[in-house]
Amino acid sequence: MISNLHFDTEQIREQDRHWIHPWENFKTAGTTPRTIIARSEGIYLTDTEGNRLIDGPAGMWCVNIGHGNSEMAEAIAEQVRRMPYYSPWSLGNVPAAELSAKLAALAPGDLDHVFFTTGGSTAVDSALRFVMYLNNCLGRPEKKHIISRQDAYHGATYLAASCSGKPRDKVLLDFETGFIHHIGSPNPYRRPAELSVEDFCDARIAELEAKILELGPDRVAAFIAEPVLASGGVIVPPPGYHKRCLEVCRRHDVLYISDEVVTAFGRLGHFFASEAVFEVVPDIILTAKGITSGYLPLGAVLISDRLIQQLSGKEAESGMFANGFTYSGHPVVCAAALKNLEIMARDGFMEHVREVGPYFQARLRELADIPIVGEVRGMGLMACVECALDGDARDSLEVGYDVGARIDRHCQALGLLVRPLGPMCVMSPPLIITKAQIDELVGILRKGIEAAMAELRAEGIWKG
Repeated sequence: MISNLHFDTEQIREQDRHWIHPWENFKTAGTTPRTIIARSEGIYLTDTEGNRLIDGPAGMWCVNIGHGNSEMAEAIAEQVRRMPYYSPWSLGNVPAAELSAKLAALAPGDLDHVFFTTGGSTAVDSALRFVMYLNNCLGRPEKKHIISRQDAYHGATYLAASCSGKPRDKVLLDFETGFIHHIGSPNPYRRPAELSVEDFCDARIAELEAKILELGPDRVAAFIAEPVLASGGVIVPPPGYHKRCLEVCRRHDVLYISDEVVTAFGRLGHFFASEAVFEVVPDIILTAKGITSGYLPLGAVLISDRLIQQLSGKEAESGMFANGFTYSGHPVVCAAALKNLEIMARDGFMEHVREVGPYFQARLRELADIPIVGEVRGMGLMACVECALDGDARDSLEVGYDVGARIDRHCQALGLLVRPLGPMCVMSPPLIITKAQIDELVGILRKGIEAAMAELRAEGIWKG
């Protein structure tokens, strides 16, 4: 049993230095003593020293059904024994077929077609390639420009990363700038002080339409948007924003791509949030992460039947959609996704999130009384606490950039793992979290923020 295993933490850290981690800082690579996670159960992680930590980020927004689910483990093992792999190019498999039909049934509107990928980044990349292929087939080779937003995160492949709009992710890497464009972030917290939220929303909608008109509607292919900008800091756009963006896109024959890699499969209390929460039926929905609760890697592109019908017959004679992956529709991964969806539906996950989500948000908002806290925001079971050293975080994204890391360090010592993003701390716990566990999480987070605040005061960095 894994619970009986013993670990030499320093030896594992020495081995770990050979691993180039995502977002590695090569200046400190191999020298920073990382926390090494050895096992997990429910909402908790245990490191190699035996310390138990609440998994505040749910891995990477994804361990929705919680860690160590035995049903999931058995479903994966059973499919491995039955058939571990096949070629997706010219053959089908049972789990992938069943999963595609299940997703089509859960998706809003006529999003009845599913293209399987290996994760969120490859889902974004595949969707953009599909849009380009579509316009080529329809004799519109100039209609290729993509509009995204500042603060957006859409992945780490070349096209997906080019669509992302987080400044810190743009350092010393190359990106496509010829046909990918960014408009302003829909973050109400950073709006000019003289603007109301309503006027701010009006301005952002006007900016989208102005960008389309500037580039030319006959050249703009798609607008891509996360319903809630997750890695940008859990940015919840103003009320009505997405619905109005869709209206602009429809007016100018621009496809609307909803990036639900984070928000789908329960994070906001619904299998898909686009229509249920934001009143939008997109042309394409992207998903990953929670589709398997992170147990195995899978992404999916859900495409409108209307778009597929445009590719039938004569229009499709120009060639096949030559895009895909060795692991597209992997049978073991699809079996995991099917079991994940079964567990969520049977055990009332959506209803549970709709019950505890408001409690989670209310408890976190109590942290706004801490002097260093600038804003607490979120929706469902995703939230962000943004700190400011100057009393007004709206002035600069760079203010107190390491505050989140300091808070995480103090919280880990107290039994909570948070995700630090510059001056922000992000929480997106497993969907099985209870109100009592939310109380525990918020209590530790408060102590962690206060400890970091005292540390910053002692160092003369913060004078509040």
